[in-house]
Amino acid sequence: MLSWKLHGNGRTVKPGEVVAPDERLAWPVTIGIGAQHVIAMFGATFLVPLLTGFPPSTTLLFSGIGTLLFLLITQNKVPSYLGSSFAFISPIMAATASNNMAVALGGVLVTGVALALIGLLVQVVGTRWITVLMPPVVMGSIVALIGFNLAPTAYDNFEQSAPTAVVTLFAVVLCTALFRGILGRVSVLLGVVVGYVFAIFRGEVNFDRVADAAWIGLPEFHTPEFNLSVLPMFLPVILVLIAENVGHVTSVGQMTGRKLDHMVGRTLASDGVATALSATFGGSPTTTYGENIGVMSATRVYSTAAYWVAGIAAILLAMSPKVGEIIYSIPPGVLGGVTFVLYGLIGIVGIRMWVDAKVDFAKAKNQMTAGVALVVGIANVTWDFGGIIFNGIALGTLAALIIYHLMHQLGRLTGTEPREAAPVSSHDSPAKGAR
Repeated sequence: MLSWKLHGNGRTVKPGEVVAPDERLAWPVTIGIGAQHVIAMFGATFLVPLLTGFPPSTTLLFSGIGTLLFLLITQNKVPSYLGSSFAFISPIMAATASNNMAVALGGVLVTGVALALIGLLVQVVGTRWITVLMPPVVMGSIVALIGFNLAPTAYDNFEQSAPTAVVTLFAVVLCTALFRGILGRVSVLLGVVVGYVFAIFRGEVNFDRVADAAWIGLPEFHTPEFNLSVLPMFLPVILVLIAENVGHVTSVGQMTGRKLDHMVGRTLASDGVATALSATFGGSPTTTYGENIGVMSATRVYSTAAYWVAGIAAILLAMSPKVGEIIYSIPPGVLGGVTFVLYGLIGIVGIRMWVDAKVDFAKAKNQMTAGVALVVGIANVTWDFGGIIFNGIALGTLAALIIYHLMHQLGRLTGTEPREAAPVSSHDSPAKGAR
């Protein structure tokens, strides 16, 4: 890597040296690094609208706008990109199936507003309550069950073209194994490209809408509707978004050598506002992206200017309906192959949280918490209480919270549960990549 000159103080950045969030490189270098962030976020960001039926161009537009809002609200102190959140896929699909897309958008909007309010609360009282409410065994269980709950959806797409799905799956695996740096971090995008080309040769891609679409134009917008019956499906996602944001802020703080704990409230509020704004116009929910944190780790450039470039680039790409139609043309077989990887990785992120926090599964309360929650989530146990629907994610989350805290308190009352130090939270053990 060449030496770079910083604007302002004239300091020369040597190879491997950290460029802090408030430092600025020359614009050609900044634009190049911003382009890397666009590539890193693109593969996962467009998959969410493809899987949920939301318009891809609208999602891309509000991904860019949300990123710029995030930078403004966090006062350019926390470099991060807001891409589409995978944690919402299951409740969105369930709400769309039982009602329609507008109702699903309403659920996303309410979740975003709730997250923004929690961000304001965290800014005032801190994050200690998060640790108490959601120790690692609980949070890991919730993240894992969200990923594994989606397994049947991945298989539904897989079945529609098994050969294309297998080629896509192994393309992602091989790209991950063979490449390092930026290519390794966009292995999902590369796998989709390989699967897409294979699907074209099999006659599975229809280009009619791509040909008819304009090169320049506004994305399609949709308005949300509100239905209380779907809210229990969405609210558990808030817990995952809290863990993601806390974990990502901690990661960036560790990599830059700066203490950013005081920014957690702002990041949560920013994510909530961006999600609510996106849902208001028909876009997908947002979250901070581990892929882009990975790019920062590889380049050691944490300058927020690169994220301004990435956000503006996403907005410009969203202004081409033809780009949106190309994304929409990706066939189910490709989606089936790539989601076998992505949904599995979401589940593994939850398990990694247990490992990083050294959760002791010799303890009965941890065994019961994780075991019951995972089975409820994977089986997608669904209860309808007077028209209010609780699906596997909602019930699995409730199971994890209730079982852990019930067994913990009963154990302390009876003396079977010794008093212990405060549990390690996701704040101490970053939840990277859960989305």
